[in-house]
Amino acid sequence: MNHLRAHAHGHAHHHRGGDAHGHGGAATGGPGFYWRVALAALCVVIAFAVASFIQVQAGQATVVTRFGEPVRVLLEPGLAWRLPAPIEAAVPVDLRLHTTSSGLQDVGTRDGLRIIVQAYVAWRVPANANDVGRFVRAVRNEPDEAARQIRSLLGSALQTTSADFDLASLVNTNPGQVRIAAFEDELRRQVDSQLYQAYGVHVVQVGLEQLTLPAVTLSATVERMRAERETVAAQRTADGKRQAAQIRSDADRDARIAVADANVKAAQIEAQSRQDAAAIYGKSYAGNPHLYTMLRSLDTLNGVVNTNTNLILRTDAAPFNVLVQGPAGLGVTQAEQAQAQPQAPSKKGKHTP
Repeated sequence: MNHLRAHAHGHAHHHRGGDAHGHGGAATGGPGFYWRVALAALCVVIAFAVASFIQVQAGQATVVTRFGEPVRVLLEPGLAWRLPAPIEAAVPVDLRLHTTSSGLQDVGTRDGLRIIVQAYVAWRVPANANDVGRFVRAVRNEPDEAARQIRSLLGSALQTTSADFDLASLVNTNPGQVRIAAFEDELRRQVDSQLYQAYGVHVVQVGLEQLTLPAVTLSATVERMRAERETVAAQRTADGKRQAAQIRSDADRDARIAVADANVKAAQIEAQSRQDAAAIYGKSYAGNPHLYTMLRSLDTLNGVVNTNTNLILRTDAAPFNVLVQGPAGLGVTQAEQAQAQPQAPSKKGKHTP
């Protein structure tokens, strides 16, 4: 019995020794163990590389933060590295253009009138490390929060800017008096200065989307425009009357000059006609005095008697005797005239009886 127990104990000890020897050889000298270690190390390296490398895309900047605080800003597109999380984290910042609207704002002008305006702002984060870091620290890289702050600043800037402009410089029928561009430039200058100092954001453009008038302001504007139109109409009417008076004066002057010239010419023509008539009368008298006397008598009758004249005169009285008797000596020869004249007694010498 003791012999059997000793044999069994020895056999068990032999087997346990043999098994231990076999397991020790597999743990220390087997090829699968080294492959598994190498594969695990490779996975660790790959995971470290994946966790450490980041990609910066075009149109974006990447802010590397260490325990939540920005440590550096990456601006160039491509691959970059960082310590794996949670030590360092990568925060992408959009550098593209954003637009924000102010909504309708009731503001006052310099001349005490109210207007309702709505403006828009085009803004972006500059591609500058300091500006990007300031933007991330100010709004925690939340564009919606930045837009809300921009709308608040834009509303305040609209109040202060509109107080420097009259309503006539914003709403006017004369394009030369409208200063919308100056209003937008002043608004952009104010908003850009405040946004850059507070958030590191630059304003690219500011413009007016809508400009309307309340009922009271609209009524006052219409009255002002009516008064301006009436003033212009009165001025143009006065100019027209002045030009009409000048035209009438010039026409009267030209008419007087023309009448004077015509009178001078008529006087000259009349004088020439009288001269010609006198010459004709002279020739007529020289050729036939009796005919001249008859013609002059007829001219006298023509000047005295007209269609409304009734005359009762003796027919033997001059100048009407020519109507009955005809001109004296008409048709009588010179010889007969000589015979009709009394003969003067001839002088003869004395003789004594």
